Amino acid sequence: MKLTIFAILASAVFAFAPVAQRKSTSALNAVDSRREFFSSAAGIAAAVGVFGVVGPANAVRDYENVEYLGGSGIVDVNNANVRAYLKLRGMYPAVAGKIASNGPYASVADLYNIPGLSSAEKDIIKKYESKFVAKKPSADYVIDRINNGLYR
Repeated sequence: MKLTIFAILASAVFAFAPVAQRKSTSALNAVDSRREFFSSAAGIAAAVGVFGVVGPANAVRDYENVEYLGGSGIVDVNNANVRAYLKLRGMYPAVAGKIASNGPYASVADLYNIPGLSSAEKDIIKKYESKFVAKKPSADYVIDRINNGLYR
């Protein structure tokens, strides 16, 4: 791993190192410089091929609670994006924004303790309480609860 990092750093340094310029006096010099360019590019490509072999990424590809992120009738209040509440009439944007910005929640009952929640908003939460679940917050989804970068 250290050798790979060193090879990458060394190739980056050599790529930007100043090279002494020769004055072109004939058409053959242009051919020589092009030949040098391609030979150095081939050397760099070979070095990347030898040292830059990257192993597979060990990322979590399947989130076990993906169905609660807005693709079903049940919404995870800790991980779902604010747009998942669009399906629940009266929730979006005011109540959904307050839920998304005040988490995480230990249970669905914690939704009633959101600061600044009006009685009308509590009634809306009560109406859809059976459609909420509070799963363990996942860092991959909590970061995008308010804005996931999808725009109309």
